[in-house]
Amino acid sequence: MADEPLVLGIETSCDETGVGIVRGHTLLADAIASSVDEHARFGGVVPEVASRAHLEAMVPTIERALREARVSATDLDAVAVTAGPGLAGALLVGVSAAKAYAYALGKPLYGVNHLASHICVDQLEHGALPEPTMALLVSGGHSSLLLAPDITSDVRPLGSTIDDAAGEAFDKVARVLDLGFPGGPVIDRYAREGDPGAIAFPRGLTGPRDAPYDFSFSGLKTAVARWIEAKRNAGEEVPVRDVSASFQEAVTDVLTRKAVRACKDEGVDHLMIGGGVAANSRLRAMAEERCTAAGIRLRVPRPKLCTDNGAMVAALGAEMVARRRPVSHWDLPADSSLPVTEPHLPGKPHEGSDGHGHSHDGGHSHDHVHELSRENLYS
Repeated sequence: MADEPLVLGIETSCDETGVGIVRGHTLLADAIASSVDEHARFGGVVPEVASRAHLEAMVPTIERALREARVSATDLDAVAVTAGPGLAGALLVGVSAAKAYAYALGKPLYGVNHLASHICVDQLEHGALPEPTMALLVSGGHSSLLLAPDITSDVRPLGSTIDDAAGEAFDKVARVLDLGFPGGPVIDRYAREGDPGAIAFPRGLTGPRDAPYDFSFSGLKTAVARWIEAKRNAGEEVPVRDVSASFQEAVTDVLTRKAVRACKDEGVDHLMIGGGVAANSRLRAMAEERCTAAGIRLRVPRPKLCTDNGAMVAALGAEMVARRRPVSHWDLPADSSLPVTEPHLPGKPHEGSDGHGHSHDGGHSHDHVHELSRENLYS
């Protein structure tokens, strides 16, 4: 294991400041500082609040991860960071921090894709990913079916949401039910005591002429809101548990049905599910039932690794190092709309660089960057 790359990963795409440290496929530390409570009173994530929270939490969270992993910053082989997609300001904090640590330590920098990281984190739970990997990613911002022949260089989108993502629909329905934010965990909790067949909510994009792998949850969200409104206008009590269960059943039915179909159509005998909504208990149970019936092996990381975290970024970074993918350079941007087809951003070498972020005289190429004393920072 000592020969495997030791990588620190930084994740700041939304409201979680995540720092993970992995050695190859082994998780050593997973430190998270969440600002979710600061956003709860607004009913959703406020980008400016998230950015400030990342800035305040960054150094303490990195130090906590290093202590948890029982390693020194100088022991690291590389620093990986989410370069996108996500909230621009939040991403910028993480990218800036990663550049600073990588530069000061003299370590390679890897800017990686948030969605590809959600797939790669499963290696920390179940070992090396099969090739190709079929992945269903479901979160507050994404509902995607992806085929990944090589997680470091070849990720192909088969389908995605055309409006609201699954997690976004959970949040909006929870808001209509006055259940607070975030909506996913609380609806999951109420749904366990409700009847999933109580209300026949619609299943979007499941007709014979609809795109087979795309998702739409806006119509479902609206149908739930109108059903609740009608109950309230009639002076009737809203059965929160039955509404939660029936709504959740509609979402998980569509997600699992399309994912299993994609596996069959592409001839892939396994399915990986990731993203924050993958922590949903009904999604896990239904996926297990349908995959078993179809002869498909299901891979789902434990709930803590499904939500945004630094471990997933470190996992993809370690894979980049192991497969000798090109490193990122000091012009690495924070790209809020980074496509999933780009698992990482190598960037362009500066003039006078050897292509690995170092100048020909053995030092760093650092246009517009002041010289730093590594001995003072990491002695």
